Order: sequence, then structure tokens, then C-alpha cells
Amino acid sequence: MVAKRIIPCLDVKDGRVVKGVNFVNLVDAGSAVELAKRYSDEGADELVFLDITASVEKRKTFVELVREIAKAIRIPFTVGGGISELTDIEKLLKAGADKVSLNTSIVKNPGLITKAARQFGSQAVVAAIDVNVVNNVYKVFIKGGREETELEGLSWCKRVEELGAGEILLTSMNKDGTKDGYDLAFLSELNKLVRIPVIASGGAGCENDFLEAFSKATVDACLAASLFHFDILKIKDLKRYLQDNGIVVRL
Repeated sequence: MVAKRIIPCLDVKDGRVVKGVNFVNLVDAGSAVELAKRYSDEGADELVFLDITASVEKRKTFVELVREIAKAIRIPFTVGGGISELTDIEKLLKAGADKVSLNTSIVKNPGLITKAARQFGSQAVVAAIDVNVVNNVYKVFIKGGREETELEGLSWCKRVEELGAGEILLTSMNKDGTKDGYDLAFLSELNKLVRIPVIASGGAGCENDFLEAFSKATVDACLAASLFHFDILKIKDLKRYLQDNGIVVRL
């Protein structure tokens, strides 16, 4: 049985880790390199680094910062933000990233998924999808959640799988930072629809929220930020709780 993964997320703005609620009201959470090393040492399974303003500011991800983080950790590392072409992906993988997270760029240019999967392998391509409820419909948002698209959430998830993405990082914007649990209904539907791994993001507030995402929505991994950044929950304690409740994790 494949172990479930716990993934801290570093949302980075101007080189610092930040966290907000529903993608706004950001507060500083510390040094990206220091937090990355801490999570690697504490038993995180993977790490996600998202340069959250790169797309809206129309610039590239901080490659040097990615290189520094890669040197400081011993776990798989996914990087996203401002990636719009194959050369961007190549630079980040050479800087130490194991995977890249593509969001805004693949909505504008879906073929990038297929090209990236062919050149670097689908295992290196994560489709990051931000959804929010608009008039009772899950719509896809881009540019760090600032811009609504015409895409419906589930159909876009299925499309990225067909195009060659190796994994989906699904963030429910309506749950982000609220600490009232992952969006189990949407995640359950998503897991029935796709065969590639799904990472749940948005809404974790306590140990039981992770347990429900794994046991009820059958996600492959859970991503969280503020819970870990502000020491509300320790990764080792969370994993012991999950194991005690029948979830297979790496301790």
C-alpha cells in the first residue's frame, strides 16, 4: 500500500514565506530556506514552493532561492510560479527542483503540459488548480487566485490528466486558510474522475481534517501551510495520529 504524504507549502512573496486567508491578507511567516530545512528535518514527505506573485507580476520564479532551498533539504521538492515555457522548467530542475507546478500558464497554453511531460517525464509535471465556488459552480482561477476563468473545476482536472500531467495539486480557495477542513465533497468527486495522484490543499485546521481527507476523500497527499509555519501542528505528531487511525504514512 502506498504511503500517504504530508506536504508543507511555502507560499513565497518577495523572498519571504507568507500566509493569508482565501488568498488575501498575507502575513509574514519566516525565511523560506529556514522553514524548508526545518520541515525536511521534521519528517515532511515533500515540499512545495510557490512564488505566488510571479505570474501576476509577469516575472520568473526566483531560481537562486530555489537553489538555496534544494541544498538545504533531503526530500522531493516541487516549485511553481511564473513558469511559462520549457526553458523555465529546465532551469528549475537544474536548480534542484524535482517537479514543477504549472497553473496560470497551462490554462493559457494547455499544450505546455504535454510538451513538458514528453521532455521531462510526467512525474515532473504537477498541474496546480485553484478552484472557487461562483454561483454554486466550481470555477478555475489563475494568477494567484486573482482572475476567474470560464473553466469548470472537475472538467479541467480531467483535461490536465489527459494532457499528461502526473499529479494534481487542488486548492479550494473557499477553504484556504479557514482551518475548517478540506473540501471533501469536491475532492471525493475528483478522485472518482482521475487516476493520477491528487494533493489536497486549503482548509486544514486540525489532525482530523487530514484523516478525513485521506479516509473519506481518498486523496494521495495533504498540503498545509499555516498549521506548520506557526507551530500549531508538528509533522511527526500528525503522522503518529494518522498511523494510529489506520492511515499508512512514513514515520
